[in-house]
Amino acid sequence: MLEQQLIAPAGQTLPEDELLQILHASLGGRFVNQKVLVLIPDHTRSLPLSFLFRALVAALADTRQLDFMVALGTHPALSQANLEKLVGITADERKTTFAGIGLFNHEWSNPEALVSIGRIEQSQIKLIAGDHWHPSLPDQVDIRINKAVFQYDHILILGPTFPHEVVGFSGGAKYLFPGISGPDMINATHWLGALAGVVGTIGVKHTPVREMINVAAGKLSTPVTLVALVVEACDVSGIFIGDHLSAWSAAADFSANRH
Repeated sequence: MLEQQLIAPAGQTLPEDELLQILHASLGGRFVNQKVLVLIPDHTRSLPLSFLFRALVAALADTRQLDFMVALGTHPALSQANLEKLVGITADERKTTFAGIGLFNHEWSNPEALVSIGRIEQSQIKLIAGDHWHPSLPDQVDIRINKAVFQYDHILILGPTFPHEVVGFSGGAKYLFPGISGPDMINATHWLGALAGVVGTIGVKHTPVREMINVAAGKLSTPVTLVALVVEACDVSGIFIGDHLSAWSAAADFSANRH
């Protein structure tokens, strides 16, 4: 369910103090003594990540372990210096203030970093693809994901939602698949998106690619909470917190209005 949402009036964005309040109200005290992994985007997405990184670290100060992983998909891995730049901290802060916070890249091409949580068989792929089915789609998709997700009590996704040419609207469980997935899901979702075409996809809420992503996400046993953002001019105009389906749905509706 959608637990919290905050929306700025048209033409305005949300001030930092209001964002801090909703993050602390929603997440503070919720994961006491738990191990939490936060999935974040890389530099190809626009959001005030430096502010949000520090805000989440503060809100989740009572966790037993707090780590951040960049949901790269197949984007190039970031160097240690660029990881620090991404979240807006200095090398000195990494060793001091944030010494206990992990900061990692996803490794889509490293089989040792991945684990299978199931398969999507051809019959289901055909149902998902519908009119966009083509024999070039795989006979089955091995749903492989970064095995780190099973080393934590909870997964927290932080990222923006906006019109997207492959999936319709970005964000949500896309940070799992293809964000931290293996090549089968990456290839299948992107090829299905190509078959559907940009015109029939971008700004469309319910697409075959989104359905495939949600089917895969449904096989993950680790609990997931989504902090979905709608960003305008690099500032947040809407924030939606809840399960990855409800919070993403609300964010996509708001994005359709604002974008």
